[in-house]
Amino acid sequence: MWSRVQIPPSRRGGIWRSQRVYTVPNFLSLLRLLGVPVYFALIENERFGFAVGLLFIAGATDYLDGKIARLFNQGSRLGEILDPAVDRLYILAILLSFLQLDLMPVWIVGVIIARDLLLGLLLMMMRRYGLAPFQVTYLGKAATFNLLYAFPLILLTRVEERWVSDLAFVLGWAFSIWGMALYLLTGISYAIAGWRAIVQARASRL
Repeated sequence: MWSRVQIPPSRRGGIWRSQRVYTVPNFLSLLRLLGVPVYFALIENERFGFAVGLLFIAGATDYLDGKIARLFNQGSRLGEILDPAVDRLYILAILLSFLQLDLMPVWIVGVIIARDLLLGLLLMMMRRYGLAPFQVTYLGKAATFNLLYAFPLILLTRVEERWVSDLAFVLGWAFSIWGMALYLLTGISYAIAGWRAIVQARASRL
């Protein structure tokens, strides 16, 4: 099934992805990473329009690095770790800025952060058993991409133009609700797949 979470083979079983570091997708991911402190600086100085622009650029490069990796066979082990990690970091940065600007209820921010923290703990457990991280599914990527273009719309509600603010509020929350639902559902799917892999790994050691 195209949306099913798969657990790649153990790293101890051999190399299953290129160990290359200097690839175009990795360079784009690094550029996105460098944009995180810039985003915080723009928020602190209330340059919300520029902050929104930065987020859209980050979203575009996120799309491009995946396309380039597939089209030109530039997938790498580093990229499979770095790309989703930078995505999580951007989501965390945006959520923290939303709390600062009072743009989103605390409980919603808490639920989204808790999802990533729980998956992070699960990944640590998987690593103990020599399991590679689960491969990102189509739905998982769609959920993250949805949030990365919906959240900037919510931030756009802080601009001075009233009609832009009103339109951004409606569109931003509509896409955010859908994206957050997908984000939580895929989180549950990842958690189930990861836990099953851990149980199987433990059983094989007995």
